[in-house]
Amino acid sequence: MKKIAIFGSTGSIGLQTLQVIEQLGEEFEVVALAARSSYEVVAEQVVKYKVKHASMTNEDAAEKLERLIPVGLCEVSSGAHSMINLIEITDPDIVVNALVGAAGLRVTEATLKAGKVLGLANKESLVVGGDLVIPLAKEGQLMPIDSEHSAIFQCLQGEAVSEVSRLWVTASGGPFRGKTREYLNTVTPAMALAHPTWNMGPKISIDSSTLVNKALEVIEAHHLFGMPFDQISVVVHPQSCVHSMVEYVDGSVKAHLGTTDMRIPIQYALSYPQRFKAPVEPLDFTQLGSLEFLPPDWDTFRCLSLGIEAGKKGGSLPVVFNAANEVAVASFLRGEIPYLGIEYTIEASLNAARFEELESLSHIEEIDAQTRIFAEDYLKVL
Repeated sequence: MKKIAIFGSTGSIGLQTLQVIEQLGEEFEVVALAARSSYEVVAEQVVKYKVKHASMTNEDAAEKLERLIPVGLCEVSSGAHSMINLIEITDPDIVVNALVGAAGLRVTEATLKAGKVLGLANKESLVVGGDLVIPLAKEGQLMPIDSEHSAIFQCLQGEAVSEVSRLWVTASGGPFRGKTREYLNTVTPAMALAHPTWNMGPKISIDSSTLVNKALEVIEAHHLFGMPFDQISVVVHPQSCVHSMVEYVDGSVKAHLGTTDMRIPIQYALSYPQRFKAPVEPLDFTQLGSLEFLPPDWDTFRCLSLGIEAGKKGGSLPVVFNAANEVAVASFLRGEIPYLGIEYTIEASLNAARFEELESLSHIEEIDAQTRIFAEDYLKVL
């Protein structure tokens, strides 16, 4: 039996991870849960899965959680550092990092330093800190949960990375594929949250609609697979059944296909190197119809090029890109700025930023905080 700790247990990936574990029965035991503030959901999870340790970043939420669960069932801690302590206290075999945003960076570092397998759904960990955390990972220790990176990982099995000529990262195109910038001026949060193929949390859904998510994935692929940016391409694939592809020097291309359900890559990350019975209905090729592959609309969705360019320049710029986006997306979801305000905030933040080589996680957090201040000030006059 493998012991699992889930950080971000109330989000989309966290909830689906628990569904996978429930289906697999005695293969896994949930030993720790962590979330920011959704204490009622965590309380249900603690009782259902008999979890002995839980952490809430929000201290008030932690107090409310303690009052909701039976006395003696679960030890509750609070504060940002309490999540790191859970790794040492519970000694899990696998840590699933499903936290949203740059907050997941410290959990990624602590998991790798502790020698635990990391199921990584928090792409920001590598986007902002890849240069510092990738050297901590031993072979087989870092398992990507993103469908695109899981697909590439699986296509690389048994192959030499030196024989790869290109990684093809697929994008659905989001809900606004084919739309104009004039149309984007009319977009509301409800419209942007309506993803055509994937069921995701609010922040990731917005990122998918702006193609910020794809820029983050390109940067993450660069770090995960040691691939230069000029050998990573984005292709729009509206049907979302080809999750990504690897092209080799002899012209062969391996493509990973599957049902559009995150439980498949989640289960693979937990079961690797084994494969267990599918957690969902398998893909029916007789029902697929046609498959489309299109170039991205770089002019309409400028966040994609802004993010990839920041990744190419490296250093502090991916940190700035990510922080500015997080601030702008939160403001857009609150109805405070127009949809294209996300792009404007990112571009202004990158233009104002000074390039710095990253020295430590504390240095990253300092740049992140400075960028958030700049972005918040920019949004006030947008």
